[in-house]
Amino acid sequence: MKKQKVLHITETFVTGVYTYIKDICEYCNEIDEIESHVIFSGEREETDLEFITSDFKGLAQLHQVQMSREIDALQDFKSTLSIYKKIRQIQPDIIHLHSSKASVIGRIAARLYGEAKVFYTPNGYSFLRQDVSKNKKKFYWLIEKYTQKIFGGTSIACGDTEYEHATKIKKSFLVRNGIDTNSLNHIPRNIPAQVKKIGTIGRLSPQKNPELFNAIALSFPEVEFIWIGGGEMQDKLTASNIKSLGWLDREDALKEIAKVDLYIQTSLWEGLPFTIIEAMTLERPVVATNVVGNKDAVSHGENGYLCEDLSDFQKYISDLIKQPESLEKMSAKSLERARKLFDRNRNFKDLINFYLSSSN
Repeated sequence: MKKQKVLHITETFVTGVYTYIKDICEYCNEIDEIESHVIFSGEREETDLEFITSDFKGLAQLHQVQMSREIDALQDFKSTLSIYKKIRQIQPDIIHLHSSKASVIGRIAARLYGEAKVFYTPNGYSFLRQDVSKNKKKFYWLIEKYTQKIFGGTSIACGDTEYEHATKIKKSFLVRNGIDTNSLNHIPRNIPAQVKKIGTIGRLSPQKNPELFNAIALSFPEVEFIWIGGGEMQDKLTASNIKSLGWLDREDALKEIAKVDLYIQTSLWEGLPFTIIEAMTLERPVVATNVVGNKDAVSHGENGYLCEDLSDFQKYISDLIKQPESLEKMSAKSLERARKLFDRNRNFKDLINFYLSSSN
């Protein structure tokens, strides 16, 4: 049987999008019928080209193309032409686009090529961002709607709420983000007995809202807080009980999360964060902002709590401090929910079926 060439196209190649694409390539690497390629931009500050090359060795053929994060008509035109040329060279059967920028220029290039099925995973729609104006969010929504209407393709939402938005735009399927839930069995962890240590993983950026994290830490001076990750908002972590660990490799980061008693997520918006799924698999209760992505992972009152503002975080963390017996129950529910909804191997079977059987 002729191998099906799957080409992933992304502007951002860091954090969750990077993990998602790598996981797909790892899964497809076990399938003889699939050959994986990735077109990416190395323009973002956090992109480590040497690490990427090593990390994807044997999983996919990498192709770097210059793309800008924001709208830049001239650069976007050049990027579209470069991607089209790469597509012509690779001759893919399936093109999977990731995040907003790639959804536009990738679909135009794919239409020019005309020989591949096209799929698109938003990994957090740009019109859900909370760091831009209402007019800009409306503009982003119109781009999403009319890009798909004009240039086609099928959306593959990574979470339930993202899927609800996707169905309002056009044809879409749900394939939840996930991890190999058995792959973390080797990491030692204890079931939390009381809230002494709280942690999170993420880039110190507006999306992750480190200012709220800092305010929570100030509210509980007797508790140790850790932030794993770096970024331009490092100076927002001013509370004396916060320990900033910077970026760690995945194994070390997960070992640190296995030591916390409670995982919190203060994001303003998300797709469906792998970090929460990993924390759940490590049997950590989760307290998170009630936004897209977070609310798909956390079942309020079952494996954690969802919060609207600082006062909610203060209330629910205080409740867990006063009622530590709830930690054990929520820990068990976190693992149960992760295995039920976010098992990568089961979810990616559906993805491969869409690849090989769907028509655009």
